Amino acid sequence: MTPDPTVFVATSDLAGQMRGRSVPAGSRDAVLRRGVGWVPADLAITAFGAIADNVFGSTGDLRLMPDPTTQVEIPARDGDPGVTLVLADQTLPDGTPWACCPRTFARRALEDLQEATGLEVVASFEHEFMMADLAPTGPFSFERHRSVEPFGSELVALLEGAGLQPENWLPEFGTDQFEITLEPAPGLVAADRAVLVKELVRDLARRHGRRVTFAPLQHPDGSGNGVHVHLSLRDATGAPVLHDPALPAGLSSLGQRFAAGILAHAPALLAITAPSPASYLRLTPHRWSAGGIFLAERNREALLRICPTSTVGGGDPAAQYNLEFRPSDATANPWLTLGVLVRAGLAGITGEYDAPTIWPESVTEQELAGVPTLPSGLAEALDHLVADRVVAGWFEPDLLDTHCAVKRAELAAVSGIDDVALCSAMADVY
Repeated sequence: MTPDPTVFVATSDLAGQMRGRSVPAGSRDAVLRRGVGWVPADLAITAFGAIADNVFGSTGDLRLMPDPTTQVEIPARDGDPGVTLVLADQTLPDGTPWACCPRTFARRALEDLQEATGLEVVASFEHEFMMADLAPTGPFSFERHRSVEPFGSELVALLEGAGLQPENWLPEFGTDQFEITLEPAPGLVAADRAVLVKELVRDLARRHGRRVTFAPLQHPDGSGNGVHVHLSLRDATGAPVLHDPALPAGLSSLGQRFAAGILAHAPALLAITAPSPASYLRLTPHRWSAGGIFLAERNREALLRICPTSTVGGGDPAAQYNLEFRPSDATANPWLTLGVLVRAGLAGITGEYDAPTIWPESVTEQELAGVPTLPSGLAEALDHLVADRVVAGWFEPDLLDTHCAVKRAELAAVSGIDDVALCSAMADVY
């Protein structure tokens, strides 16, 4: 007899890992109403499981307050019990927001954008991952697609049943690599789904006796796994506002300002969006990840890519038009990633920033030789984060300090090992 599913109340931490507490199925209504206990120092858990030095210490208490709209059911399978998974805000014991909660950080960024501009964000996170111990298959091949059945079909059905709206499930270029994309959704919903999809993939793979990793790289010379973040903006009527066919590349003046803020603060943003010691081995030219800090049409080396649109089948270019932020990976917290991108875009809209150069699809590598480069590693990105007073000012000081402490502890944990061992260590974690 399969037991009733437990309820797992979850958050995503600064290492991009889901953590939380479970309660019996019979306590579902009570826990949705009152939450479960949590500890501030849990925010300081590193990717490797240690607690970094932090300002919270052994004192203080929080609540994980579930958001019922995020609830998904993972069904029982082959005697393996199901589980109800629900995402939560980290709050103070009286239920008021905790300023260091990553989900609260994203929500407040979206609220501030709407209050200042009347605009809302529509977003989507594209996840790439590798599956271990597969027979050799070709990139993008039907053979690879079929080689992991029935996992693939079950994954699509699971995501559909959970309301996550899968868009594409495909074999990717890298060895044993796959990609799962979700339909665009309102900003916080998209980030919630990005938290959930990794765990649903991992859990289903485990139940099939398989192992997957979302790590940026499995080997320094291999293909990388990114999490590309697609962003579009809508006005109060729901109309898209990034597209203006009369302007270069079809990017509206508002869209240019939004992009300018992201480009201007990119070195600091990467400490949030690519926050692992291995992330920067992937973020180099010729990897189709991000080869420099620039905005371009349909160029996969750009930090910000203007994505293609299509009129096939009556497609509306304005509705499809979006900006893709490419230097992000699954070691990042999706709520913080969305939050900093929204705040950087808002800074660009409301501040005085130079209009960005929009490089055409035909741009050559020689023409791009002078564009700013990305940080060379996580330590440099963290230095940019602390030094950029605009970006640092978006964070509650304790949240910023804890993020930096966690990341520096992760750097210390892998210091002295070579790149091969580093990639292997991160692959084991993610």
